[in-house]
Amino acid sequence: MTDTYQGSCFCGAVEIEARGAPEAMGYCHCGSCRSYAGAPVAAFTLWKAGEVSVTKGEDKLGTYHKTGFSGRRYCTGCGGHVLVEHPTLGMTDVHASTLPGLAFVPGVHLHYQETVLPMKDGLPKLRDFPAEIGGSGELMDE
Repeated sequence: MTDTYQGSCFCGAVEIEARGAPEAMGYCHCGSCRSYAGAPVAAFTLWKAGEVSVTKGEDKLGTYHKTGFSGRRYCTGCGGHVLVEHPTLGMTDVHASTLPGLAFVPGVHLHYQETVLPMKDGLPKLRDFPAEIGGSGELMDE
């Protein structure tokens, strides 16, 4: 049996479903994620693209591409964040708060060199991304 998690935008016009388990969970400290989230750090859950689907309100989804790496999807009605597609990775990022039924168990910090909120939690702090996806893979001190 596969676990299924539901989530929605702020107004509920767009609903998503994530199936299975995320490939990774953690925090991103990059300026883009912080700005988009309106917070000093963004909590992410990363899924294989085929495991996340829009179940309601596809016609209400807008997309913003700041770079070719990410397509940020949001509700055009309320502006609420829904998901972030990473086509070059074949992955979809869903903010941890968007899936309230999923227990958030972070395992890593990304782009820690950009942090504005140092966190001493014992988790690995990567300077940027893991080497397997094009980053340096370099670890930083807490």
